[in-house]
Amino acid sequence: MADDNLIAAVDLGSNSFRLQVARVLENTVVPLDTFKETVRLGAGLDERNYLTPGAQQQALEALARFGERLRGLQPEQVRAVATNTFRVAKNGQTFLPQAEAALGFPIEIIGGREEARLIYIGASHSLPSSREKRLVVDIGGGSTEFIVGRQYNPLATESTLMGCVSWSMRFFPDGIITPDRMAAAEIAAGEVIQPLEQDYHARHWQMAIGTSGTARSLADVMELNDIASGGITKAGLARIRHILLDAGHVDKVKLNGLRDDRRPVLAGGFAIMAAVFDLLGIERMQITQGALRDGVLYDLLGRHGQHDIRTQTVNGFLRRYHTDAAQAQRVATLALHLAQTMPQVNAALALDVYYAAMLHEVGRAISHTSYHKHSAYILQHADMPGFSRREQAQLGSLVLAQRGKLEKAGKPSGEALWQGVLALRLACIIHRARHNDPDPDCTLNAVGKRYTLSLPAGWLDARPLTRHALMEESHAWQTVGHELAIAEHNA
Repeated sequence: MADDNLIAAVDLGSNSFRLQVARVLENTVVPLDTFKETVRLGAGLDERNYLTPGAQQQALEALARFGERLRGLQPEQVRAVATNTFRVAKNGQTFLPQAEAALGFPIEIIGGREEARLIYIGASHSLPSSREKRLVVDIGGGSTEFIVGRQYNPLATESTLMGCVSWSMRFFPDGIITPDRMAAAEIAAGEVIQPLEQDYHARHWQMAIGTSGTARSLADVMELNDIASGGITKAGLARIRHILLDAGHVDKVKLNGLRDDRRPVLAGGFAIMAAVFDLLGIERMQITQGALRDGVLYDLLGRHGQHDIRTQTVNGFLRRYHTDAAQAQRVATLALHLAQTMPQVNAALALDVYYAAMLHEVGRAISHTSYHKHSAYILQHADMPGFSRREQAQLGSLVLAQRGKLEKAGKPSGEALWQGVLALRLACIIHRARHNDPDPDCTLNAVGKRYTLSLPAGWLDARPLTRHALMEESHAWQTVGHELAIAEHNA
């Protein structure tokens, strides 16, 4: 029997895959098991940004081992997120179903700013409470995230396309370290960081925090070699630079505490950190153990409770795009009810239908006549904290199909998504008048591709315009091989 108090986070990074299992006790997270696999997936990208067969196989084997530990947990107890390598791999979407099959759970490819938000949540929960503004820097395998926040709230987030794996492969591919190579790596990192200087410089925060592998490794090396204590210092980085250049090759670097799995990416990670210190005016950086996987756990805890960041995101979008919130809520409430009565719509899809309905009119801020197209574009491409790229794509598909010809709305993937589209379209029709009337006592049933909307007897007699719209909707579904019948029932 599964333990309902267990939750788990899977972090599929460009350098390492990590799994953390925790128990929820009194609205906090207590870690139980932590697993790490140094897959170095980012190094498995070829010159065309395709994941090689060897890299895919190594990843699948690691995911299968994680899957064994997660066996018995329910989907709502596990959240797996994939970061930069999955974002940039041209065959990432092809590989994703294999990865999910090996793990046994869905995998979300998250955007860079969503990754930054989760990193900050994880870091902030591992730090003492403070009113100070903090800069959190996470140098990963394929990307580096920058966040300025206070307490548990990120105030500014940014993700850049540089990481210890990608920088090591680009500037130190054979492990040789020379002054010219190091200078080139630091200058290139500085060029990436320079546009962020205005918002992330030391004048905007009181404490710098480093998290994840590169920062922890540099701090450990400085501590164990009597270079610095309590974190990373600018003077300590200068000492490490001399040691690296004197060694001339990563295999010849003699530093206490340098792990074998960190050695191949040390030079690239160091170059990025040195540029971060230089451009952002950092003198000292403290280290925390909290990172992305911890943020995923706390975010998952929030979804189970009353603090789902997705609800905050939806409400923020309603304000930003000056959307009629009352109409959005009317349509969303009915769409959710109709979706939940459909046999192939699971809880996750029903929730997506609800979010899509809440946001179906955000595009009206751009265009009145084609607002559904603009709404879909916004939901697919905007930064939406709490939502994965796949969730955003699904929201966009639902919103695009809310009106107009179904054959032009793309091809929903599977009958379940067709049923979600139908629930949204019917809710929009029934509430087209934008009156604050209660929802009718209606149900939506499906047998194969035959759908039946059942309404109270006499309800349509008082609404001839709605009756006409529903008859038109019935004809529209015939064009895509479905049948929609309108029936009446006695109260």
